Amino acid sequence: MLTWVKTADGSNTLFNSEIGEHYHSRHGALQESHHVFLNSGLKYYLAQSQATDIKILEVGFGTGLNFLLSAHFCTENNIRLDYTGIEAYPLTHKMITETGYGDYIPDEIWMNFILKYQEALTQEVSINHGCNLFIAKDKLLDFSTQIRYDILYFDAFAAIHQPEMWEQETLSHAAALLKPGGLFVTYAITGNLKRTMKSLNFSVEKAPGAEGKREMLRAVKFLTRY
Repeated sequence: MLTWVKTADGSNTLFNSEIGEHYHSRHGALQESHHVFLNSGLKYYLAQSQATDIKILEVGFGTGLNFLLSAHFCTENNIRLDYTGIEAYPLTHKMITETGYGDYIPDEIWMNFILKYQEALTQEVSINHGCNLFIAKDKLLDFSTQIRYDILYFDAFAAIHQPEMWEQETLSHAAALLKPGGLFVTYAITGNLKRTMKSLNFSVEKAPGAEGKREMLRAVKFLTRY
């Protein structure tokens, strides 16, 4: 059962009663997405790399908020974006239209996202001249591609509710999808997560967390095995 919840910053999220967790932070869906994935992820990577062509993989596409904010930023800054979301249980088109996220991005991006959402679940679609989207209806361990990504947004439900997403096998599969030098970013941080990412050949950093969380994890994949 999915129900809408208004978070502290006025933006909407969903509560999944079967799992027992919200899709975003109750302290603010919009502020969390901005802080963790846009600012600490995409903007951080671009500041280091000066890239003008970005491939992002998101684990846990959900409501599409992380994609929409990333698409807006890349469009404004003339950065080509190829975005792949992994979502084993995609939301219905009706629920996507009810998010209210069109208030935070340009009309062109929002309308094309709404119009092409269903199609994006089967093939890559163009959201605008520099932004493509594909949503893979897979569990992470079943997802396979020859593409290697620059950034991985890891936005799975918390380990207390979905522990299998934070196990060595799952994280190893995710890590293999990143290019050397690629960035892994998530809202969570635990001792076990840090140890796992280090064992997978990542340089791990504790970054300031979003509202309601003291810290989060950001990790860069080493260019060569150390």
